[in-house]
Amino acid sequence: MKKSILIWTALVATILFLSGCLTCEKKVYTFEVKGDNTGILTIKYINIMSIKDDSLDVSADDFQSLVSDYYDGEELQNAFPDAKVVNRRLFKENGVLCGEVIYEFSDISAAKLYKYKGEGPFMYCLGCSSLDSEYFSESNGEYGGDVMPVVFWEEGMKKLTLTTDVTYPDETTVSLLDNYLEWEKSR
Repeated sequence: MKKSILIWTALVATILFLSGCLTCEKKVYTFEVKGDNTGILTIKYINIMSIKDDSLDVSADDFQSLVSDYYDGEELQNAFPDAKVVNRRLFKENGVLCGEVIYEFSDISAAKLYKYKGEGPFMYCLGCSSLDSEYFSESNGEYGGDVMPVVFWEEGMKKLTLTTDVTYPDETTVSLLDNYLEWEKSR
């Protein structure tokens, strides 16, 4: 038993070590739910950045990962495997690099929304994964706080919004806007 725990811990640590240093300042979720519990989920990533590796600027590698793994790759689909990615884009807005992905979902669970026994208000658990690093900022719903990190929306609402804080830009982060602008020129 101890050996399997050690192997599992080493595997998780390796995955975290090898994962990129991409982050963003904020994420804005907009769920548009139809009457049959299908709909559209739009996630906007505001101020996409690279986190320095021991004070080393790795933004070129991180931008390459952003393009190959997220823009052209499957990472966005993997985030919501039961929904369908219908559009994704990178763009400059307010002097920072932003990204947007639009998903179609055939059931609210594919968008990670929940209703107890299919009734009542929509709910979204924020920070329920041990690897989540998003923090509640604002919503048109009600946040349960640290004791209950769930956003609840009134029954019958069809447009649900949630903004989370991810990483505050500081001396350890590097904006990927310049990388994006160079990439755009070469396309």
